[in-house]
Amino acid sequence: MTISLIQDPSKEHPLDVLICLQEFAANNHKVAIAVVTHTEGGGVRTPGALMAICSTGAYVGYVSGGCVDADVARQGIESIQSGTPREVHYGKGSVLTDLPLPCGGAIKVSIIPNPNLVFISRIVNQLRSRKTTHVIFSSSDGLQLQEGTQKTPDRDLAEVIFQTTYLPKLRIRVAGRGADFNAFARIASACGFELVLQTPDLDLLTSLDRHGRFLSTRLKTPQFLPPNEDDTWTAFVLMFHDAHWEAPLLMDALKGDAFYVGAVGSRSAHAARTQVLFEHGCAKEDIARIHAPIGLVPAMRNASGVVVSALAEIIDNFRKITT
Repeated sequence: MTISLIQDPSKEHPLDVLICLQEFAANNHKVAIAVVTHTEGGGVRTPGALMAICSTGAYVGYVSGGCVDADVARQGIESIQSGTPREVHYGKGSVLTDLPLPCGGAIKVSIIPNPNLVFISRIVNQLRSRKTTHVIFSSSDGLQLQEGTQKTPDRDLAEVIFQTTYLPKLRIRVAGRGADFNAFARIASACGFELVLQTPDLDLLTSLDRHGRFLSTRLKTPQFLPPNEDDTWTAFVLMFHDAHWEAPLLMDALKGDAFYVGAVGSRSAHAARTQVLFEHGCAKEDIARIHAPIGLVPAMRNASGVVVSALAEIIDNFRKITT
C-alpha cells in the first residue's frame, strides 16, 4: 500500500482520520494521534476531533482553523521521537503566547505517540459497520486509545484522560438521473460524505466513477427496487424528473429508517406527487415527512445551486438528530 504523504486537513470524520493513520503505519512509519479534549469559547472543532500525524511530517485532519495545526503536527513528531505523550494548551491562558487563537478561545489537545493499532482497527471496523462507538483515551501504559461499548469504562477512572462517542458518517442515498444527480454525486463526494448512488443509467455511473468514491446500484425497474439499507444516519434524496420512478422510490424510502427524505421538483410537481402517493396508500403523516421542494433556498435554477441548497438542509437536519 502506497500513499502520498502530504498535509491533508480536509479529513474531518474520525473514520477517515483513523484510516489514514493506519495507512501511515502500513507504510512502516511511526505515528501519533492528536485529539481535542477541551474547548473554550469559539473553537473551530469540538472535543473529540482528531489529527493523524506521521513521523515524516505529514498529517491528516485538523484541530483548529489552521492557526495551530502545524504546531500540533510538530509536537506530534517530537512525541513520536520521545515516545512520551503530551498535552498542549493553545489560546486563552496558554504559555504559548506566540500561538494565539484569533477566536479568543482556548483548546487543549492530547497527543498519543504510537497508539495501539489493534484498538485503532477495532474502532475503524465499528465505524465502518455504522455503529456508534465509544472511545476512551487512557493514561495506562503510556497514553493509549481504548475502545469500549459503554460510557463508563471498566478500568480505574483515574487513568481516563478523555472519552467521547463517535457516530457513523452521514450517508446520503441519491436516486435519479440527469444534471441534478450528476452535480449531487460530484459535490457530495468532494465533501467526504458516504454516498450511495442509484440510477438506471449505467453510462452515468461509469462516468462518475472516475471522479469520486461511492457505492452504486443500477436501478432496473420501479417495481423491483434494491433492498432498503437506510439507517438512522442516512438521508434519502430523490433526483428524478421521471414520474413513474417517484412514487415507488419515495414509498420505499419512507418505510425505511432514513432521518431525512427529500425530493427535487416544484411546488406544483410535489402537489401532484403527493396525490399519487396518497392514491397508492401512503399515509398523510408519512407524506408530510418529505422535504419538497428540496433545499433551504427555494426555486434554484441550476444544478449546483440545487445541490448546495439540499446539502444545507440535510446537514441542518443531521445536526438536530446528533446534538
